[in-house]
Amino acid sequence: MPENQEDKKTVDIESVSVADVMDKQQKAEQTEAEPELDEKDKIIEQLNTKIAELNDRYLRVAAELENTRRRATLDIESVSRNRAMSVAEKILPVMDAVTAALKHNPDDEGIKSMELALQNAFAKIGIVKIEAIGEPLNPQFHNAIQMVDKPDEKTPTNTVVDEMQAGYMFGDTVLRTAMVVVSK
Repeated sequence: MPENQEDKKTVDIESVSVADVMDKQQKAEQTEAEPELDEKDKIIEQLNTKIAELNDRYLRVAAELENTRRRATLDIESVSRNRAMSVAEKILPVMDAVTAALKHNPDDEGIKSMELALQNAFAKIGIVKIEAIGEPLNPQFHNAIQMVDKPDEKTPTNTVVDEMQAGYMFGDTVLRTAMVVVSK
């Protein structure tokens, strides 16, 4: 007969090493620290997002400021240019009168000096006389008011042979086209 069953109780013994205890302790510490790290990571992410938003806003404001400066500069240049053109258009009849007086009296030193002074003032402002005589007709710069027979056989057709009134440019803008006589 088998021995008493109660006498033979088995006991399971779990073996534990120091390394196992250390591993369990580290894992427990990590799980406790993870919520802290997650919270810190969330805060860091929020701050980085805020920094990115502020940087974007700064760049947009800087670009807007630069655009405003450029528009203001262009507006100032435009106003200045328009004012100079307005003054120049008012002075052109004076130049025409001086030129007409010089045609009637080419030897008058006073009229010559007035013409030279006006030409120098025009040059300083940026007003340039449109060269017409001997040039081919260009409707952008010349207003043909009369056509005449060619003065000689060498003169091509549609060439300016005489100028009735000088034309002027301000930079790349035509202030007034030249009134010219053109060959047939």
